[in-house]
Amino acid sequence: MDLSKEIEIAKNVRKNAHAPYSKYYVGCALKAGSGKIYSGCNIENDGIQSICAERVAFTKAISEGEKSFDYIVVCGSNDLTKLDNCLPCGYCRQFMNEFVDKNFRVYALADHDVITEYSMEDLLPNSFKS
Repeated sequence: MDLSKEIEIAKNVRKNAHAPYSKYYVGCALKAGSGKIYSGCNIENDGIQSICAERVAFTKAISEGEKSFDYIVVCGSNDLTKLDNCLPCGYCRQFMNEFVDKNFRVYALADHDVITEYSMEDLLPNSFKS
């Protein structure tokens, strides 16, 4: 599978992250069943209402009428010139699980475009939907 377009989108959108507290910049690209790609970056505030990149992408897509999703590419780090093996947090895993099946794929991007693939079942075993 060629993820080059989604990788580029995820890398670029993380530059828009508002992360003054964690200093951790996350970007993602969500591929909807329609073929459209929705981007997201993390947006923090000084309270508990921060929103992660994955939820930004999903809410954008859902608000535009998307109902099915193929996969998401996620990347992040505390340095905009590097990438960690960044995975969705627990809250995002629960949120995404509402809208996808257990075979939905999460691709975590690390330095040198190393990609690790996970299914929702890998990231959220024994969920209520199982």
